[in-house]
Amino acid sequence: MTGVDPLQDLTDRLEQTAARLRTGDLEPEQAARLVEDCARLAGEAASELDRRVRAAADAPARGAAASAGQGELLAP
Repeated sequence: MTGVDPLQDLTDRLEQTAARLRTGDLEPEQAARLVEDCARLAGEAASELDRRVRAAADAPARGAAASAGQGELLAP
């Protein structure tokens, strides 16, 4: 692993692509490709955020389940 945060990488790429779009000196075909790139990058970022939210929501539930299991093992 490179240590690069996937969400930060996607954000950086999205910002760079949007900046290229804002220059206004693109051919229509180039602009259309960049718009598609922005949509794809935004979708990937949304998926990464969703994955993180689900992982964070599952973490307390997993911890509670593990603690309950340990309690049952240690009960007299």
